[in-house]
Amino acid sequence: MKNNWALPAPGDIVWCLFPHIPELEPGPKPRPVLVVQMEEREDGAIVSVVYGTSQNVKRLKTGEMVIERAIHPAAYALAGLAYDTKFDFKRILDLPWSDRYFKPPPRSPFGNSPKMGTLHATVVHAAAVAFRAAMAR
Repeated sequence: MKNNWALPAPGDIVWCLFPHIPELEPGPKPRPVLVVQMEEREDGAIVSVVYGTSQNVKRLKTGEMVIERAIHPAAYALAGLAYDTKFDFKRILDLPWSDRYFKPPPRSPFGNSPKMGTLHATVVHAAAVAFRAAMAR
């Protein structure tokens, strides 16, 4: 399905119906995901997104990073998150940039767009370390 949303950029955090792997049907629960890559194709844009969850944020495993309000207040605010959120770089999917998978979040800081916020410079290194660790497994 087509939409008029601006294309996301790597580092954007967007609202997504992340599929339950291995199925590619949209998941039942929207969640924040981190965009790590975007590719424009003739048939539409494809975004690579990292799974985000507010569960078990105190227990990080290899390939995961967390943005916590108390520890990263500037990063938390810029990300547009409602809860402390862990991103799992072992769970990256390529999805079409469409309203089948992406929706505007409940609080829409960017208007009618799935964009919630952006990764803050203070957590970019943690994201890069988590990505490299996940890819090395």
